[in-house]
Amino acid sequence: MSALRCGCRAAGLRRALWPKGHPGLLVEEGALGGVWGRKRSLSANACEQDRRKDCGHAELLEVLEARVRQLQAEGTAEEVTVKRVAMAQAPETGGIWPPRQAPVGAEGAAPELSSHWVQKLDKDQQLIEKHWQQPEGKQPKTVEKPTWEKRLRMEPRLLSRKLAGQLQQWERKRPQSPWEEQLARLLQEAPKRLSREADEGSESRLEGQRQKFLAFLECCMLTGHLTLAHHVLVAQHSRAPQQQLLTLPMYNTVMLGWARQGSFKELMYVFFMLKDAGLAPDLLSYAAALQCMGRLDQDASTIQRCLKQMEQDGLSLQGLFSAVPLSTEERAELLRAVRKARPAFSPQPPPPPPPQVNTSPLLQEIYAKDPSVSYPRLHLSLKELQGLFRQQLGVEMATTVTVESVEKAPLLTKEVLQARKTLAALRAEWESVLSLELQKTKESEARAAAEGRLSLFPYLCLLSEKDLVGLLLQTLQALPPHGESLLFLAHELGLRVLKRKRLRNQVEELEQRYSEYLHLLASDTQVAEPCLPRQHWEALGMPEAPLEQPWPVSVLVQLGKQLAEVLVRAVQMPSSLTAPRGPSTLIPVLYHVYAFRSFRQIGILKPHPAFTQLQETAAERTLIFESTEVPMLCPPLPWTSPHSGAFLLSPTKMMRSLEGTQQHQLLLERCPPAELHGALDALTQLGNCAWRVNGRVLDLVLDLFRDKGCPRLGVPAPPTEAPRSPEGRQAPKGRLLPEASPADKAEMRRELARRLKVAREMQSLRADALYRLSLAQHLRNHIFWLPHNMDFRGRTYPCSPHFNHLGSDLARALLEFAQGRPLGPNGLDWLKIHLVNLTGFKKRESLQARRDYADAVMEDILDSAERPMTGRKWWMEADEPWQALACCMEIAQVVHSPDPTTYISHFPVHQDGSCNGLQHYAALGRDSTGAASVNLSPSDLPQDVYSEVAAQVEVFRRQDAKQGVRVAQVLEGFISRKVVKQTVMTVVYGVTRYGGRLQIEKRLRELEDFPQEFVWEASHYLVRQVFNSLQEMFSGTRSIQRWLTESARLISLTGSAVEWITPLGVPVIQPYHRDSKVMIKGGLQSLTLSSSVDTNQKPNTLKQKNGFPPNFIHSLDSTHMMLTALHCYRKGLTFVSVHDCFWTHAADVEVMNQVCREQFVRLHSQPILQDLSRFLIKRFCSSSRTSKSLWVSRLKDTLLSVPPTGTFDLEQVKRSTFFFS
Repeated sequence: MSALRCGCRAAGLRRALWPKGHPGLLVEEGALGGVWGRKRSLSANACEQDRRKDCGHAELLEVLEARVRQLQAEGTAEEVTVKRVAMAQAPETGGIWPPRQAPVGAEGAAPELSSHWVQKLDKDQQLIEKHWQQPEGKQPKTVEKPTWEKRLRMEPRLLSRKLAGQLQQWERKRPQSPWEEQLARLLQEAPKRLSREADEGSESRLEGQRQKFLAFLECCMLTGHLTLAHHVLVAQHSRAPQQQLLTLPMYNTVMLGWARQGSFKELMYVFFMLKDAGLAPDLLSYAAALQCMGRLDQDASTIQRCLKQMEQDGLSLQGLFSAVPLSTEERAELLRAVRKARPAFSPQPPPPPPPQVNTSPLLQEIYAKDPSVSYPRLHLSLKELQGLFRQQLGVEMATTVTVESVEKAPLLTKEVLQARKTLAALRAEWESVLSLELQKTKESEARAAAEGRLSLFPYLCLLSEKDLVGLLLQTLQALPPHGESLLFLAHELGLRVLKRKRLRNQVEELEQRYSEYLHLLASDTQVAEPCLPRQHWEALGMPEAPLEQPWPVSVLVQLGKQLAEVLVRAVQMPSSLTAPRGPSTLIPVLYHVYAFRSFRQIGILKPHPAFTQLQETAAERTLIFESTEVPMLCPPLPWTSPHSGAFLLSPTKMMRSLEGTQQHQLLLERCPPAELHGALDALTQLGNCAWRVNGRVLDLVLDLFRDKGCPRLGVPAPPTEAPRSPEGRQAPKGRLLPEASPADKAEMRRELARRLKVAREMQSLRADALYRLSLAQHLRNHIFWLPHNMDFRGRTYPCSPHFNHLGSDLARALLEFAQGRPLGPNGLDWLKIHLVNLTGFKKRESLQARRDYADAVMEDILDSAERPMTGRKWWMEADEPWQALACCMEIAQVVHSPDPTTYISHFPVHQDGSCNGLQHYAALGRDSTGAASVNLSPSDLPQDVYSEVAAQVEVFRRQDAKQGVRVAQVLEGFISRKVVKQTVMTVVYGVTRYGGRLQIEKRLRELEDFPQEFVWEASHYLVRQVFNSLQEMFSGTRSIQRWLTESARLISLTGSAVEWITPLGVPVIQPYHRDSKVMIKGGLQSLTLSSSVDTNQKPNTLKQKNGFPPNFIHSLDSTHMMLTALHCYRKGLTFVSVHDCFWTHAADVEVMNQVCREQFVRLHSQPILQDLSRFLIKRFCSSSRTSKSLWVSRLKDTLLSVPPTGTFDLEQVKRSTFFFS
């Protein structure tokens, strides 16, 4: 029949002719077993497949239904007979029948029209399709609203009968009683403070739901769905149990939206709801009302009454212009309304902020004005930097960066070309299918919102369908063969939408300001007086970006899960790709399966093996990164606040944290701006270092990478080198046979699991190296920058995750400074010392001995530089082989230069702290014995704390062996520096005896001669002796550690998370709380989110007390690094760091060493523990809560008992050669 040639016609007819009692069941969604998870159209005929492709317009279906009703009204419905059904409802389940399975005469069976009316409908259908196929410019200007928009409710349902009556009365009096008059009367009756109070427990339970609701409303504003936001607010307000979720910012958000449109009636509706909820309007509420009046040019009397009521509520008129965040245009409309009532009013300019001076004694010299100071400049001209800015601006506006992969290029055989052609055709098809599926999903979510429920509709509208389709196809391309956790994929997809959702649109102003800012950095410009980058940027007057509220993590995951399910439903491929000789049908590309990971069953999205094989055959050579995942092509914006800095357009937080976490950001926002200047300026200085790629090292690494890798040198092998499953002849004999014993089968399962784990690890390492090397190749002819931010302890990290100097030996060897410096008289010596440090051959020798050793092996050094892969390969024996090779190449170039002192070196030289955590503990406790062990005291040779601990453990072992302790006798000859090093290193950072035992067990298993049956007992014995040795050698350290641990335990028992302020002024709070779980139901599977950062939950006492000592020490080492960075910058040095490893040019190592020691002494000359004690007492012991009075009293006693200090003289650090070396 002609009516069934197009699926949309048949579908429209079926829907129109179903019985009236069962509307809308055609596209009902529910749970389905297997891959899909949602009920889909189960018709297998071709027309239904065409329908999915061609029918995406709800208006078309409505027209068809209307036409059918018209024909029925003309008396022709009796010509209809039952003949063929594509889909019918199942009354008992509310579902749908598959084709040709509907019961004969079933209630849901769809009748067929006679050919006469089918032809008439067919003709109408063709005319409508022709209309939709017109060019875009020829379409009618007016398009009918979707059905769901017609159902949106504007009038509120008020719970107060009195208010409801007033609203009805005023509605009847319009236009005699203007809305503006009604607002003035309503304001007079509004309560002046919250009329409803909630206990602390219920408020904390509601907070998560409130965050979701506010995020929904703000997202509606952002995407232009104000009417929908109003409708959902009305729906939630009309239900008494739900009304307690609503807060004043929610009403204000919608009111401000109506004010921007000049819709006073709708704004009044929100005011009625606000009063009905018992809330008092604030400055933003009044600003919205007055702004709307300004847009409508209302009379002065109403505005005057509004202003008078505002003043009676205790709100100042000046506050409308100084305390309310409005745009310039909104402020102008507000001012126009105010001046109608008070023509003489003029908003006072904001008073000049009081001089913001950082009061920290550690920073007095940094912020002291000194015209003679010479801050470093870049080696690039202003014109070059402006060109780089435009390149970076283009990158961020594009949101993604396409990079060519460095995988070995395949031969362009017929199979490869055919695979690429097939993939291109599939992706072209998937783009249209995904777009249609997204439209259907949006429509479904819009209907949910139209029913008054929070839905994902506004979030799905944040990006265009084209952008979302591109994002989903990128996700599909990057999916590993073994699949990925659905929870992980959902979180990543939601996060990517969040990152792309808003780019600041002040491009022109930004370009002008940035050009002026570059005068401070360019090599050919000057500024009036020397200053720090942040100070110069603030002087230019660039308006600060508004603080964006984070989305709740549950919203992120729910959005990502929805997008992942769209991908699963839409993306299919012909089965002929898997079985060329069989019939060709469409099969899903992605499957949802369950697997065990770390003893937990998780849902995984896994690509079809045929699709994976197709990708491998095609061997496409492109990778796609987010613009914030790659280094910047111009100097980053200086950090000026906790939420402004780094990238040009992409919002970045100064303090990184799990998405949805607000406690760190709130602490920073409440902190006086001047107190953060030290951290802001240090982050800016680290990000201003220009980098370039070491091309010679990169070429060598790429040769290995494209061959078979070299795991010994840190170059991962390709997946083809992974261990294969033991099958067939390679399987252990008899173990695959049915009669194999249970023990043999269990061993086989363990072997399979081990090989699968190794294969996954190899895949992960290979992908990580691929990203790093591809980015390095992409940037090899560019200068680039690495913007920095920090974690909650103050430790700094580059924002670019894949390519930076914080990675492995290989990652560090690929980078060098873009700006070179002449070596000077001592630069070559420092290059030699650095090379020997990288080899690890002379750790216990003096600096002179290391220089002499470098001279002695100069032939090996030069051979390594000139013939790295074919010579003697001396560099491969180093602890850090790739960095050693890069240093060999640098030394060779210096040696061959005419004058080594004038050679321009770009090579970074490192100075490492000697067990830096113990250094800080020894300085805090003025522990002379501990200080000597970690090189705080001057000595001719470096002290090695790991060897000393091993020696002390050996003393204890001998004593126990003499007394007949069996395990002590077994350990004879096996206690070495390597066995105890990791445990000693991490004890200072809070490792427990359990964790230390696991570390030692791992080292013992690496010893071939050690009897493995004693590993368990020996690791228990050794970890006990290591802790005893540290207690004896670092008595002051252990007492401070115990004091910090007990203080944190008691603070946690009072119901609070531990907080402190670093000596540089950065507020810190530990994000460890009891797990809160949120379940996202439906779809492919239910996801359970477990979060330990929910501040509404009680603190996790175990994590709080175990985390405080290491986190406090980390905050001290980050403070020391930032002080060193700022003082080096003031002296004109290039400086970067990897935590306690400081980098600079070879010519400047001596200056950096001096600054490093001076700042360590200045830091620890402050009464750090006493200041901490005073802060904690003030913060946690001033509470009057009787229920916690016992814990508060014990906490105060503990905090007052600051551990006593020893007699070590900190000034000795300045003379210690090996403090950092």
